[in-house]
Amino acid sequence: MVLFCPVTGIPMLAVAAVTAFYAFKKSKKNFSKDKIALSVVATGLVFALQMINFAIPSTGSSGHIVGGILLSILLGPYVAFLAMCSILLVQSVFFADGGLLASGCNIFNMAFLACLVAYPLVYKPLADKNKAVWGTVLSSVVALQLGSIAVVLEGFLSGSIAISQIMNFTYLMQSIHFVIGIAEGLVTAGIVVFAKFVDSKKLSYLFGLISLLLAGVISQYASQKPDGLEWSLLNISESVVMQTQGVLYNMAESIQAKSSVFLNLPFTFGSIAGLLLVIVIMFSICHLINIKTVKENAE
Repeated sequence: MVLFCPVTGIPMLAVAAVTAFYAFKKSKKNFSKDKIALSVVATGLVFALQMINFAIPSTGSSGHIVGGILLSILLGPYVAFLAMCSILLVQSVFFADGGLLASGCNIFNMAFLACLVAYPLVYKPLADKNKAVWGTVLSSVVALQLGSIAVVLEGFLSGSIAISQIMNFTYLMQSIHFVIGIAEGLVTAGIVVFAKFVDSKKLSYLFGLISLLLAGVISQYASQKPDGLEWSLLNISESVVMQTQGVLYNMAESIQAKSSVFLNLPFTFGSIAGLLLVIVIMFSICHLINIKTVKENAE
């Protein structure tokens, strides 16, 4: 389902790349070697959680945890942004989930708006007033609402959504993602509260075990109903023009057809392979952050 054209996709890829570089530089400020394990397994946990689509009663739709707020609370917003980039790029490149041309938009919608907007502007002020649970739920809802608005604007700028359907599409996206946001907020709050009572080492082991269980077993039973975006598009299908023409589309489709190797594996093996790849990528990122941090401190 190609909703975004190069007019939006390519600039948003540039925005994502610049933001990732900025987040990498900023993450060095408070990062240390003892944070690597939790950063890696928390990233793996969110990757696995994103695989668990849950049905939304009375809608015919489903949703899944995005995880940007959860990672921001556990790791800080900058490391969290890099973690989300790792997750979304593995999904796009190796699972053909989201499309290569849409990667920049997806990173902006699900990572940037959660980690670098909703977290500092909504969660932090409430957490500083000892209202962290409320902040977790509210920031999760805000992150998904902002992301759904961004999808509407990007779809309109791409020429995919007719102007006559903008209000309807916005209503559908906001309403379904409001419900998903509440569910994510409650799950996130539960994980964060639990994490406060477990030391970092044990938490890392536990997150790793849960990730394997989610990816290798539970994900097989995820809801097959269309997710919030797909459901919204189906409700205005007569007014949607999917972006599937042009040289760039053909190139992206050709590359993705060759790179999405995990789709050819049995479901469990593909899921676990994706989880392990995310873990390796995030470990490499954390290692690079730590090396540069140590060098700068030595200087």
